[in-house]
Amino acid sequence: MAPKAVYIHIPFCTNKCHYCDFTAYVVDGQPVEDYLAALEREMELTVAEVPPGEIETVFIGGGTPTVLNPQQMERLLLSIRTYFPHWSNEWEFTIEANPGTTGEELLEVMQAGGVNRISFGAQTFRPDLLQKIGRIHGVEDIYRSVEQARSVGFDNISLDLMFGLPHQTLQDVQKTLIEALKLEPDHFSCYSLKIEEGTLFHHLYERNELPLPPEEEELAMYQWIRSNLPRYGYIQYEISNFSKPGKESRHNSIYWLNEEYYGLGAGAHGYMNKVRHANVKGVKEYIHQVQHGKRPVLERHEVNAQEEMENFMILGLRMLKGVSCTRFYSLYHKRIEEVYGSVIERLVEQGMLTVQDDRIALTEKGLIYGNEVFASFLI
Repeated sequence: MAPKAVYIHIPFCTNKCHYCDFTAYVVDGQPVEDYLAALEREMELTVAEVPPGEIETVFIGGGTPTVLNPQQMERLLLSIRTYFPHWSNEWEFTIEANPGTTGEELLEVMQAGGVNRISFGAQTFRPDLLQKIGRIHGVEDIYRSVEQARSVGFDNISLDLMFGLPHQTLQDVQKTLIEALKLEPDHFSCYSLKIEEGTLFHHLYERNELPLPPEEEELAMYQWIRSNLPRYGYIQYEISNFSKPGKESRHNSIYWLNEEYYGLGAGAHGYMNKVRHANVKGVKEYIHQVQHGKRPVLERHEVNAQEEMENFMILGLRMLKGVSCTRFYSLYHKRIEEVYGSVIERLVEQGMLTVQDDRIALTEKGLIYGNEVFASFLI
């Protein structure tokens, strides 16, 4: 079956945040028009190789896709509809946005082009902390951007929040969540800070100059978020994600269900025909390869049956509903107990997993020690 999800990467930002290790470059001086032309050509080359069926979800990430001006955005959205013309009647089309980068004209172009979900990278509502992590938006930009999106007609808005940041306290997280709730978003993604190599924060961490909160306080932040968002009608459906009923991220669920998807753009990852691939990261190299009629793939990895089953468990257990034993059997023609029986039994005894009817899921303890649970399935 053809992938039913499309990921498209726009590798441009207004600036590079201190924690970011994504494929992202400051937009000033970048060949944006040439990149968009190359992206169209990559779409053409890719669908010739793997023809699309009905598309259910599209996700434009970055970088900051909303650094594109309205004309560039219109061009991008038109090219997506050209090469992926058949959409489900209930499609989900998400764009990541930085607060302060979505004017009314851009929002109207996005909506006209089929976008029906926006994910704003708010991160925190503490002004000085936004500056300390390298964000250039202010708290007022978060309010204004969400209000503008609502006024244009967007009714599916997500906010990204971060915890475990330098100088951050539990009280900061509590205040941020209270402020964020005033905007009544439909979805929250709440992530802990990860120190990634090649970032400014990694450099400071190596020099012991990054004042991170203690582990126990970071855990308290996560637990506070988990215990309070449900009081306001947000259901936790994945380790880091909470939504109003029916507003779960369908695109990200494709990843967690270990299903295939197109990955397009510099630095993008895709999964098609049992092959995972990663594109070249450099914008000029990306443009060069596509202009010469080549898909800009840097690495290819054929996924064997054992690895596919591992991914099924590791990704699927991120969701609070867990994994389905019936679906496992339908995909791999093996009972889940045949492959992972001893692992599951041990994790149940340790209080990390629960088995109920057809489903295996993380317990409360398993949520906290998720990485240990996931590693257990790497046989």
